[in-house]
Amino acid sequence: MPRVQLDLDIRPISEFREKAAAFVEQVHQTKRPLVITQHGRSAAVLLDISEYERLMQRLDKLEIIGAVEEGIKDVEAGRVTSHAEAKEQLLKKFKV
Repeated sequence: MPRVQLDLDIRPISEFREKAAAFVEQVHQTKRPLVITQHGRSAAVLLDISEYERLMQRLDKLEIIGAVEEGIKDVEAGRVTSHAEAKEQLLKKFKV
């Protein structure tokens, strides 16, 4: 994702209200996020939809990688259950 350009991409909410369509177009064209401030503090970020989707895909991948790493640690620590034991526990739990 392109970096925020401080002089162009940080705007007060009052200006955003006046020029919302132009700012949406700016974000779409530049792919840079727009930081919207309120009372002098950052309050929200406007992202291009393709950049948002890209971020969500990266987050999904990071969550999967984290789950795999956690599984590897469980195996290394001996926190494992055989297939038969897992099946039995699930059948009991769901009373199948």
